[in-house]
Amino acid sequence: MPGPGNVGERVRNLRLTRRLSQAQLAGHDLSDSYISLIESGKRTPTPTVLRMLAERLGCTPEYLAEGVEPEQRAHLEVRERHAHLALLGGDAAAAERGFAEVIARSDDAELTARARWGRARALAETDRLEEAIALFEDLREQAERDPGRASRLPFVIALARCYHAVGDLGQAVSLGERALDRLRALDLTVGEEYSEAGRVLLLTYVDRSDPARAHALARELLAAREAEGDVPLSVAYQRASLRALEEGAIGDSLYFADQALTVRSAGTPEHVRARLHLAAAKALLRGVPALSATSDAAQEALDLLDGTDGLGEAEVAEATIERSRALVLLGRADEAIAPLEDFLQTGLALAAPESEDGLRAAPLPDEDLAGRLQKTAQARLVLARARLARNDRTAALVVLRAARGRLADLPPGRPAAHILRELGELLEQAGEVTEAADAYRRALEAAGLRPARPMTTSCDLGRV
Repeated sequence: MPGPGNVGERVRNLRLTRRLSQAQLAGHDLSDSYISLIESGKRTPTPTVLRMLAERLGCTPEYLAEGVEPEQRAHLEVRERHAHLALLGGDAAAAERGFAEVIARSDDAELTARARWGRARALAETDRLEEAIALFEDLREQAERDPGRASRLPFVIALARCYHAVGDLGQAVSLGERALDRLRALDLTVGEEYSEAGRVLLLTYVDRSDPARAHALARELLAAREAEGDVPLSVAYQRASLRALEEGAIGDSLYFADQALTVRSAGTPEHVRARLHLAAAKALLRGVPALSATSDAAQEALDLLDGTDGLGEAEVAEATIERSRALVLLGRADEAIAPLEDFLQTGLALAAPESEDGLRAAPLPDEDLAGRLQKTAQARLVLARARLARNDRTAALVVLRAARGRLADLPPGRPAAHILRELGELLEQAGEVTEAADAYRRALEAAGLRPARPMTTSCDLGRV
């Protein structure tokens, strides 16, 4: 553990533990009044005096100066690196514990800052989003107070991602646009920062039912991706670092210089590119009703989804659903059905909180259950859309009613409202007007609104 207080307090505590008087500690080289001034914090000992005092007190100069022995510091450095490796390896819970230990035991400002950044990321990975937001906000405020030491950009991007996840779309848009504006100002339209800020903003536009802005941003991001191979990523980071340095933004300059040293490659990591492709495809497909070239947009989305290797399990499910949605829009409903049925057959076992005998199984965490129920509902709606495209109304209604029965388990909010709205549209297409009106009513309630009269058409829900 770090030693208590400041240098003077550590000197005094060790002197009393050793049962030495101030005169005895001073010896022939120092005065007892000088020792008193050190212990009261009115004087800061020089390195030479620190070495003399440490020898007489039986400790190291590093302990007197910083409160941590070299062995302890080395241990904490290793602990922080192991926590970072755990985070990269997918064990966010273990990473969070490791970072928390480093924060509690370290008095080194740089090491503590790295551990707090890592802990915030680990909290976000374990869906402890409110805690993550609080820590990210604190880190951002510190970076804004001292822009010469740290860049606020990574914290802004992380906050945009977290606010999007908790449904605060206004904050997500504000932070995402701020991050992209900063990257554009540095002429950095490649790399993980640009891709991730763009991806989060793209998904937020989709969730806010703003297909025009989503489509425009998707085009910009994809154009940047096409030009990505023109300049090695390390060179692009180096140029951004130099531009930031010219502005006097030392924190940004240091951050991008570190990124340039880290990547040493000519392209964006595969998983970053795959996540951007998925987000862009979703934006194109949600924007289809507002676009004139429906088939072109759907085909482009399908092409993007063919380049999504490297996604995690949850995002692979999203890609499967969106690929099937594109196929239906392209008039290839037969090809869309089998992947959706395969997903539902395997995915329902994960999403359904009931066992085969009808009894309730051990519930999943709320966040996991809600996410899996959303994907299951989305898959069913796309499957129903495919059935309707094949003029199989009976089969479509079976799927739609199964989806409707499980949607009561979804927490209210925009995701539930979007799904219920689509359910209403499909029920209306199937000729079930009463059931469609009920779905529209539930969509309004999920969005926090109360309809003044019964809903019978989808046009009244245009702004959900």
